[in-house]
Amino acid sequence: MTDKFRNKYRIPPARRPSWDYAWSANYFITICTKDRHHFFGNVLKGEMQLSEIGRIVESEWLKTSDIRSDMNIHLGAFVIMPNHFHAIVTIDDNEFNSGRDAMLGVSVPSENRIPEGSAIPEGDTRPQRDAKHGVSTDFKNAFIPQSKNLSSIVRGFKSAVTVQARSMRADFEWQTRFHDHIIRNSNSHQIIEYYILNNPINWMEDELFSVT
Repeated sequence: MTDKFRNKYRIPPARRPSWDYAWSANYFITICTKDRHHFFGNVLKGEMQLSEIGRIVESEWLKTSDIRSDMNIHLGAFVIMPNHFHAIVTIDDNEFNSGRDAMLGVSVPSENRIPEGSAIPEGDTRPQRDAKHGVSTDFKNAFIPQSKNLSSIVRGFKSAVTVQARSMRADFEWQTRFHDHIIRNSNSHQIIEYYILNNPINWMEDELFSVT
């Protein structure tokens, strides 16, 4: 039996302080609207009915690989829900992440470069303690360029949606941060993909469910 995630299919957190989010890996991201407001449409009989802003979200996400072709990005399963967006995105080997491990001075695991570790909030710059090794490190390494990585992908996507959405709804706003999870292996990938694709069917049981 697989581990549960989101109370149903829980997956051990994959984030650790020494991880460089420009590295080649599969990432699961969740981006919410501010105050979980329903900007993207509604779920009717287990199917998501996109609003005009929801269709903008879809269109802009599908452009991600082309806009950032130099990052060798591949898009996996994704779903747009009334107040949030889930997606699997892969950053493959590219000119910006080759040799980054040497610059950081850390050892990169050989199997898909996926380390064990503890979850850290997106953007947290405080020193953190590695759960496995008991070593305190600074999560936001001053020598890591904050571009050509997962955060830059999300930042660009959110910005493009916001510009267009506010032409229709002046109050449109994303939640400031986003949540991410490094997908460790094919089993975790399968569980997360199942969760994403079945999100509309399970909407009323979702931890992000709201009625407004």
